[in-house]
Order: sequence, then C-alpha cells, then structure tokens
Amino acid sequence: MTSRLSKAALLIALIAAIVWTGMNSQHLSVEAIRQWMNDAGPLAPLAFILLYALATVLFLPGSLLTLAGGALFGPLLGTAINLSGATLGATLAFLLARHLGSEWVERRAGGIARRVLDGVNAEGWRFVAFTRLVPVFPFNLLNYALGLTRIPLPAYILTTAVAMIPGAAAYTYLGYLGREAAQGAQDLAGKALLALGLLALVAFLPRLIARLRQQPPWSVVQLREALEQGDVDLLIDVRSSEEYAQGHLPRARNIPLDRLADHLEELGPYQEKRIALICRSDRRSRNAALRLTRAGFAHVHVVSGGMEEWQAKGWEVSRGEAGEKTA
Repeated sequence: MTSRLSKAALLIALIAAIVWTGMNSQHLSVEAIRQWMNDAGPLAPLAFILLYALATVLFLPGSLLTLAGGALFGPLLGTAINLSGATLGATLAFLLARHLGSEWVERRAGGIARRVLDGVNAEGWRFVAFTRLVPVFPFNLLNYALGLTRIPLPAYILTTAVAMIPGAAAYTYLGYLGREAAQGAQDLAGKALLALGLLALVAFLPRLIARLRQQPPWSVVQLREALEQGDVDLLIDVRSSEEYAQGHLPRARNIPLDRLADHLEELGPYQEKRIALICRSDRRSRNAALRLTRAGFAHVHVVSGGMEEWQAKGWEVSRGEAGEKTA
C-alpha cells in the first residue's frame, strides 16, 4: 500500500512539474541560460548538465540547450557537457518510467509505447541505437517509452550515449558558430563550412542507417513460398490504383508509393513484422522499402521482378478493386 502511495505521489509530482514547466517555458532562452551559468561560476558545467537533464525529464526542447551549450562552452567541451546532460536526462526519464510502470506513461506515449516494446523485444540495443541515430520518435517521449521495455540499464545508457554523439557534436558546433558570428570572430567562412559538413553528416545518417537495415530482396518464388507458409504479415502493392485493378496478388493491399507517408501511423503495428513490397518491377518497391526502413520498420522485403515476373510464370492474380480472382 505504501509503495502504491509513493508511486502515486511521484507520478502526481512529475505531472505537475511537466505542466508547470510547459506553462513557463517562455522564460527559457539562451540569454537566460547564459546568465544562470555566469551566476554558477566555476560550477557552471555541472549546473548546465543538471539543467539539461531536468529539461529532458520535463519535456523541454533539447535543441535550445544544445545550442546554448556550444555557445557557452565551445565545440569540444560543449559537446561533452551536452552529451552528459542529455544522457543523464534520458536515464532519469527511463528510470522514472521503469519505476512507475504506469498506464500514464503508456497513454502519453500512445502507439509509440507498443512500437518501442516490439522493437526492443525484436532487436534489443540495436533498436535503441537506431532510434537515437534516426529521429523516428520524439527524443523526450522515447526516453520514457524505453523505460517500459526490458532492456538492461547499462546497455541503454551506453547505446544512448554513443548513438547521440553525431547529433550532439553537430548542433553544439552550430551553437559555437553562432557565438563566434555574434562576436565577429575570424575565419567564419571556414567554421561555417565545417558546421555545414557536420549537419550534412547528421542528415545523411538516417538514409545510411536505413540502407544498412534493409532486408535482402525476395524473388517471386520466395514470396510465393512465404505466402503459402504464412511468413508474410503484410503484402503491400505500391503501384497506382489503376495498375492495381488490372492485376494484383490476392492478399496484396494497395498503398500507392506517393501516398505511403500518409499511412505510416496506420501501419505502425507492423513495424516489427514481416512486410513484402511489390510493384510492376521493383523500382518503386525499393523506394518504398527505404521510406519504411527510415520510419523504423525492421523487416521489409522488396519482391524482385514484381508483378511482371509473377504474371510471366502464369500464377494466380486478382483483378479489380474487389479482388475477383482470375487465372
């Protein structure tokens, strides 16, 4: 009974703090942070780490603090301080969620909680690394959602810290560049080019990681065997509705490539399940696979040869939107 009361009190205090912080977030600015750090004197690095951690727990945007860290402490020390604060905050949120184990966390996370649970169950620390490198979920919310999983705390902390290094370095340097520009420092052009290079690297990482996570393609023979054995949870035909009506696989669901982004949330339950993609050949399927993988889908297979090869073998197709079977 005492344990339940203490958890309830902690949850109420956490919610109240988040609400109060959200209502007063307009007072958080780079200039305000600079003044607080000046007041902290030699303890400024520690004070900033604690401020960053608290902001992470209370759902304040980390981007502002990361830029401020770069402006206050420079590119190298600032990156270390920002990374320490973000990791500490992510760990505290993780521990709070794990201790509370509450329905409140799941309700706040919504469908994200289930997708994170499935992802960690299927991939463990690799899923944590992927979600840190590729911003599939909001950072502050993800910390709480991961606390509901069974991933060991040491693996969570290490993976979080390492995977956040590229983004922390890039945005810290951007904050440092802003300070240098404001002070009229020399060689701004060279520093700006370095900042652009770091940002380009961070922007390229999601595409690189998505390609590395892509599953090997299936031949139409492999697809047919997988369908017969029930090893395909979802078969998506990414052609246009007109092409789909002219001939498609009986179990295929039509989501045209140009509308795929509108269905990502709806497809969320399949994030850790096996998905096959088919089109006329395989060009659009490869494009769709990249988009799904970048959105966090882990088991996406492109069907090489597509409907052209399937029909060339004389196998069964359906025609029309209702899917009437025909030979």
